[in-house]
Amino acid sequence: MTKLSSVAIIGAGPAGLYAAILIRRLMPHVKIDVMEQNPEGATFGFGVVFSDRALEFLKADDPETHDLITSQMERWRNMTLNLPGGSVTLDGVGFTAIGRLQLIKILTERARELDIPVHFNTQISDVNDLTADLVIGADGLNSLVRRTFEADFKPQVESFGNHFAWFGATVPFDTLTQTFIATPFGPMNAHHYRFAPDRSTFIVECDDETFHKGGFDGLDETESAKRCSALFADVLAGTSLVTNKSMWRQFPRLWCENWVTGRFALLGDAVHTAHFSIGSGTRLALEDAIALAQALNEHDDLTEALTAYQEKRPPIARKIVDAANTSANWYESFGEKMGMAPMDFAHDYLMRSGRMTEERLRQIAPKFAADFAAHRALANRQ
Repeated sequence: MTKLSSVAIIGAGPAGLYAAILIRRLMPHVKIDVMEQNPEGATFGFGVVFSDRALEFLKADDPETHDLITSQMERWRNMTLNLPGGSVTLDGVGFTAIGRLQLIKILTERARELDIPVHFNTQISDVNDLTADLVIGADGLNSLVRRTFEADFKPQVESFGNHFAWFGATVPFDTLTQTFIATPFGPMNAHHYRFAPDRSTFIVECDDETFHKGGFDGLDETESAKRCSALFADVLAGTSLVTNKSMWRQFPRLWCENWVTGRFALLGDAVHTAHFSIGSGTRLALEDAIALAQALNEHDDLTEALTAYQEKRPPIARKIVDAANTSANWYESFGEKMGMAPMDFAHDYLMRSGRMTEERLRQIAPKFAADFAAHRALANRQ
């Protein structure tokens, strides 16, 4: 029997840091080290978004960290769809958001308060050199841990067809907003929401044909930002988009059949991805950390703990990942839907992940549900 006495965590993103925090709280005797290849304060992207109740699960496991995070969040109760034919408000579709860098800063400070060393600028070349009882790969999409034991983890990796670039904006949008526009190159979409009183995330997306017709494949991030700022000038109120590693990408669809092998375990984007259109990637990573920490705490034997993590966590995460993939598939053909009446488009949008029912819609967004019913009744009479 191997009793856990030391843990090495590769990756100081939300998943790795939160795993360290929880393990320290639950098992204070365990030695923990977090290693991050990037310097402190360096992160890609801008804000991360959660559904309005997505962080409730943190309260029971770690109320101190929950309060630190939620006190820094932006909140709103509605969502907005901007279409060529008009705008639609979706009442009750609430979200919260926080800057990715701010979230990592909070978690880093919390880890240090708990005497957890966080080693930045630390490059690991061979995970087998780490002597800890347990090595956790929280090292993202390009995970060294996963790549080292690829035959054991059995990853499946594909990419969605659409292209996207993750920009920032200096316009603090009132709600999470989806703006769909027709351009000379083809249909384009922007997902945008504020994550600070004066800052917003602004993700631009388009299909492959539009991407190439617009010449985005030949632009650097500064040129792309300039072109997208012009295309979305109305909603941006003439301001310019901000860059931070804002290169065009196609979203990777990753799922590992196995989450553990030997003394190695994966969590977060190292083991699965969830498309940004349902705002659950960071939530899933934090929930992975909770599941792993609980399994370690509930089993004295490390092998039994990792077996429990493998058995319990993937089926739960799979439901969210599948919903995210279904949502992403909807975006693959959003241009074909832009000719719909705004109310019909909005209804189709809300149903995109397969998790929404008409009854649930009436509970969550009663005003929109009533307006949509009146819209359909009128259309049927005409």
